Amino acid sequence: MKRHPSTDGRWQGSARRLGVAFVAAGVNHFVAPRAYRQIVPPWTSRWATAETVVAVSGVAEVAGGLGVLAPRTRRPAGLWLIALLAAVFPANLHMALHPEEFRRIPRWALYARLPLQPLMMWWAWRATRAGEPRS
Repeated sequence: MKRHPSTDGRWQGSARRLGVAFVAAGVNHFVAPRAYRQIVPPWTSRWATAETVVAVSGVAEVAGGLGVLAPRTRRPAGLWLIALLAAVFPANLHMALHPEEFRRIPRWALYARLPLQPLMMWWAWRATRAGEPRS
């Protein structure tokens, strides 16, 4: 099938923005770890400390973001980021279900985060599949 050049270019730029966003978010796990530790669901303590969860997810975000920036690894990095977004979704759910633990964040914002996760997954999928033939 034929590729559409204007669409390909738009999604290539989107891939760069996606990569930079994930690198920045991952680095932020190490710049402001306290904020991330607070949202780690308590049940994860069976496997790892909150500090470990924050560090591992930060490294995973940086790795995925860098992978998206390199055309050769863009597609697998997109899948990596989709899996990562699914893996961290329980933190968003925990926040929405326990708003009393997050008094500084408006309740509406805790719930608004939930549909953003699938939208981020779609963005990761679409941006890392730019230039593929369409059916």
